[in-house]
Amino acid sequence: MVLLAADGVAIEAVYEPADFDADVTQDAAGRVPVTVVAHGFTGSAGRPHVRRAAAVFRRYGAVITFSFRGHGASGGRSTVGDREVLDLAAAVAWARRLGHRTVWTVGFSMGGSVVLRHAALYPAGGPDAHASRHADGRGSGPADAHGPAHTDAVVAVSAPARWYYRGTAAMRRLHWVVTRPLGRAVGRYGLRTRIHTSDWDPVPLDPAEAAARIAPTPLLLVHGDRDPYFPLDHPRALATAAGPQADLWLEPGMGHAENAADEALLARIADWAARRAPGG
Repeated sequence: MVLLAADGVAIEAVYEPADFDADVTQDAAGRVPVTVVAHGFTGSAGRPHVRRAAAVFRRYGAVITFSFRGHGASGGRSTVGDREVLDLAAAVAWARRLGHRTVWTVGFSMGGSVVLRHAALYPAGGPDAHASRHADGRGSGPADAHGPAHTDAVVAVSAPARWYYRGTAAMRRLHWVVTRPLGRAVGRYGLRTRIHTSDWDPVPLDPAEAAARIAPTPLLLVHGDRDPYFPLDHPRALATAAGPQADLWLEPGMGHAENAADEALLARIADWAARRAPGG
């Protein structure tokens, strides 16, 4: 399936039904929840770790995976978490057009920052997008041409709390890839990721600021204590900003993002969403 983001970028998306017996009528689809998976930078809908996560989540409901702009078979170029919120909104709106009444989002690393901003900028019952734009000037809103695009629960795995972080060697390498012409060439040909050449203007809503705006939507923050990209002050800052409505899991021995999330953790995440999301 090819979806169009609000700015016209074509987004590769895959819908998979729940891996349990369910009627295929529209009413039955409404009773089956759907997980929308937002991958990390350099990932795609077809990467093995994304497929593994989807297989676990299908035990709990339907699953939509997609490739952010500049990744996989999607069009455009990656803005490394900025306009990607439009890609996620298109995928969530698609889930609702398919008849699903309960939708939750699970994002990894860059995708984690995107699900946080998406939840803040697309609240349930928010204002009509044609009457006002988002606070950070990005995209349309919950009543845009795609239909409602709000989520019922949010899970951010290995997400940063702030932009421009360079405190680890892994993040310094990533900034080289994103900001230097040679780095972007490595991204395109070595990492199969097409990266935009322009700086953010304006700078998108900070992840911690976004986390503070998500309540009352349930929020789960998951982070490994061996994450080579973002140390533990990031998830703790997100949890502090979000307040008591957020759950924080600090996972012993876990590294970074979908590559480090084993099946047991993925199942725990899905179980949390099934219990916390409205209608779950």
